[in-house]
Amino acid sequence: MMRVFNETQRFTQWWVQLINIAILGFLAYAAYNWFVLNEAVGNVSSKNLTGQIVFIAILIFSIGLIYMFKLKTIIDEIGLHYQFLPINLSKKTIRWTELKKCYVRIYNPIKEYGGWGYRLSFGKGKALNVKGNKGIQLEFKDGKKLLIGTQKKEDAQNVIEWYFKTNDE
Repeated sequence: MMRVFNETQRFTQWWVQLINIAILGFLAYAAYNWFVLNEAVGNVSSKNLTGQIVFIAILIFSIGLIYMFKLKTIIDEIGLHYQFLPINLSKKTIRWTELKKCYVRIYNPIKEYGGWGYRLSFGKGKALNVKGNKGIQLEFKDGKKLLIGTQKKEDAQNVIEWYFKTNDE
C-alpha cells in the first residue's frame, strides 16, 4: 500500500489581507487625487500618465506577488519533494537516503528563523514556511538542515514514520 502526503499552502493570514486592502486603498486614494481633484500624489502629477501607469503597475504587482507564493510538499516512498513558488521554479527532491533525521516539530518562526517565507538562519539552516509553527525538520547526513512548514502535522508524521527508517549507529 502506497502512502503519500500532499500539501499546498499559501499566505492567507488576516494581516496579509489587511496589507493588500491598505495597498488597494492607497491606489484608490491616488486615483481620486489624480482624476477627480487634479492633484499630485508624491512626485506623480495628475498630468503624468507614464508616472501613473508605473505607480499603478507597481502597486498591482505588489498585491499579486503575495498570491503567487505557494509551498507545495509531497512525501512518498522516494523521499520529500517540495516547491516554493516563485522561488523554486522546479520541484526539489530529497531522497530518504540523504537524511540522518526527519521528523515533525513545533518551532518558533520569529525566534528561530526571523519570520515566514524563504528564510536562512545560522545554526538552524534554511526554512520554507508560509504560516503557523509546525514544520517537517530535515537533517542531512552532511550536517545541513531544512525545515518545511506544514499545517498537517499528524498526516506528515504518519507518512514520515511509514517510509523513513532512522539509521541509529
